[in-house]
Amino acid sequence: MKRFLIAVMMGIPFMAVAQNTWETNTQTATVKKEAKAMVNPDQKYLAGAVPEVDGKVVWTTTLQAPGKTAQQVYDLIGRQLSAMTKEENQFEQSRILLADTTTHQIVANFQEWLVFKSTALVLDRTRLMYQIVADCKDGSADITMRRIYYLYDEERQPQSYTAEEWITDKQGLNKKQNKLARVSGKFRRKTIDRKDNIFETLNNILK
Repeated sequence: MKRFLIAVMMGIPFMAVAQNTWETNTQTATVKKEAKAMVNPDQKYLAGAVPEVDGKVVWTTTLQAPGKTAQQVYDLIGRQLSAMTKEENQFEQSRILLADTTTHQIVANFQEWLVFKSTALVLDRTRLMYQIVADCKDGSADITMRRIYYLYDEERQPQSYTAEEWITDKQGLNKKQNKLARVSGKFRRKTIDRKDNIFETLNNILK
């Protein structure tokens, strides 16, 4: 799988993205403020924060859309996911795979830069790949984030990881599970932040 992912990715042109476009200054300040208020600033990212279903990392949530039909929910979420594929940090492989007006299901694949650190001297980032599935209903939508992969340091020495082997409680935390792991912890933290951002954005458009 690792060799396959690397082979697929290496033909893609370099994209210069110095920060996560979804992380505004206000959001970053809020996260830092919340972290300072906690006894353990990593608390949000500790045991249980990365759920596994049948051995796979999968996040799911049900968003409420009071008074909206399944078609209205489908239209709103479809427009948002389509807009996401065109954001600055996205690769050309980001696209809507399925948009079924009968079942009101939408499936979208994303490939984007996930930035860990950006300074004048250092740009530390990974390519993040994942799939979003939206099952739209009258008054609600079930949202799933799954099939999460990373391609790290691809300009020099490409390293590919699945979420299952890199950000689970076993891999993404220290042995006592009271801190993020030294290397994979940054992947776990930023992936959770990105998941929260996507779910919150979709929730807001359904209000």
